[in-house]
Amino acid sequence: MVLLTLVGDDVVKEGYLFYFMGSQPECQECKLKAICQSLEEGTLYKVIAVRKQTHDCALTEYKVRVAEIEKASQDVLVSKKFAIEGSLITFQEIDCKKLDCDNYSRCHPSGIKEGRKYSIAALEGNAKCQINEKLVHAKLI
Repeated sequence: MVLLTLVGDDVVKEGYLFYFMGSQPECQECKLKAICQSLEEGTLYKVIAVRKQTHDCALTEYKVRVAEIEKASQDVLVSKKFAIEGSLITFQEIDCKKLDCDNYSRCHPSGIKEGRKYSIAALEGNAKCQINEKLVHAKLI
């Protein structure tokens, strides 16, 4: 199923990644709001194709272009006990305060919400952990 949305004409291209952060007050009067507001808030999307149509956007005050999109996977670390490829998990951040850790951004990923359900699209092996948690590299959708 192809998802459509509107993306700024100045940035839209195949492979472009963006988070949908929810609708804005400026969008309420837009005749095209349904195309943008059908996305899941806090979800990462990837542009897979760009269409020719452009429209004016009251929010950005620039042109936007119709784009075909899909949910994009994000690289995170999950507890090994929950790591089953294809399963649906409720994401829980690792309780760690080691900001200097190479894996900190994967244990506390941007855009992934604690308590929200995600599908494990792929597992990519064990991860080293400074606090000795048993963690696995996972791609979440």
